[in-house]
Amino acid sequence: MSSDRKMRLGAFLMAGGHHIAAWRHPQAHAQAGVDIDHFIELARIAERGKFDMLFVEDAAAIRERNPEMASQAARSTAFEPLSLLAALAVNTSHIGLVATASTTYNEPYGLARTFASLDQLSGGRAGWNLVTSASELEAENFASSGLRPHSERYERAEEFADAALALWDGVDDGAYFPEGGARFADRTRLHPVHRRGKHFTVEGLLESPRSAQGRPIMVQAGASDVGKELAARTADVVFAASQTLAEAQTYYADVKSRLAKYGRKPDDIKIMPGISPIVGTTEDEAKAKYQALQELIPDAVGVALLASYLSIQDLSAYPLDGPLPDMPQTNLIQSRQQLIIDLGRRENLSIRELARHFAGARGHWQVAGTPAQIADAMEERFSEGAADGFNVMAPLFPSGLEEFVAHVVPELRRRGLFREDYEGRTLRRNLGLSALIKR
Repeated sequence: MSSDRKMRLGAFLMAGGHHIAAWRHPQAHAQAGVDIDHFIELARIAERGKFDMLFVEDAAAIRERNPEMASQAARSTAFEPLSLLAALAVNTSHIGLVATASTTYNEPYGLARTFASLDQLSGGRAGWNLVTSASELEAENFASSGLRPHSERYERAEEFADAALALWDGVDDGAYFPEGGARFADRTRLHPVHRRGKHFTVEGLLESPRSAQGRPIMVQAGASDVGKELAARTADVVFAASQTLAEAQTYYADVKSRLAKYGRKPDDIKIMPGISPIVGTTEDEAKAKYQALQELIPDAVGVALLASYLSIQDLSAYPLDGPLPDMPQTNLIQSRQQLIIDLGRRENLSIRELARHFAGARGHWQVAGTPAQIADAMEERFSEGAADGFNVMAPLFPSGLEEFVAHVVPELRRRGLFREDYEGRTLRRNLGLSALIKR
């Protein structure tokens, strides 16, 4: 790999922190999910650290139906992501703004229009994290759509992505306000979309000029075979979850190997696994901070969260100090279910131990240590063909993000792994993506 290759960093925002018990910590801001000043502070911290992007995930439903989870986990109050990022756009100047939106419960024209507006508002910093939605709770809020089988969700997503890309590419650079001033638009640079597919019909143009970065960045997080194929064809960035170096390397090589068939180069897509860092001045301090958070997890909450990602109703029929039972095949979050099963088997963890581990970062990689130790771990995966960067999931906000920016980022810079300043004003430019080619 190139010696001048730079690590990409995203800040994954989640109310008071990614740890399920973060809201119970003495430093917590329990109302963080609906406090715009809190999110503006986080955005400015990340931009001060020269992060590539902010990322906000979404689910179009109340998160917690389980009574214990509903009363003991602060995940049921949140802003709608695109509304939040529009507010953050006017309070930042360089950092990218990526939001999750589902292809199952939206229509291509409306979603393409909304992201095009965010891209204009931010000067070319928007990104769309395409998801297919596997939650039964979401499905109940959209009875006309419902929860489709996994294969059908991705079939719909393929068609949706193509329609959105066609709409964004239907307007050439300079189509509006052409030189000379005699016309408002140059009709030769406008290309109306006429698409009739199995799932969607799209006719017409977006009422938006092309943005400074051409169109919003496309982001994917699918880990199933069909999800990786969609990412290889359409994505600019892939978010991933992996526990071990070997798992991360396998996933990285798999996705990159799929690009050539679509006429793409390996560097045309940036793979950014999640990392939940706990920074301490010493290793013991970092581990003590982690343990303090772990002690705040009620067993009922940890087990309920684990059950939700395993896509089963509950685990109460099984002894907490016994092993995870065999899991039935699911139509829901297949890749995360397998990650959990593999972790429990590999580490020989009981249900209680697995639940407590999983509650820290929902299956993402957790690293507790000094700034140098965290940088060591990140550098290994970056240099050993496992990552192009990382989606940083601070367990506690704002302190976890502040500590990472204040202590880990300078260590990465000292090693020549991370930028000193932004290369440009658009997300595409700062990610180091090649010039945009219409698809």
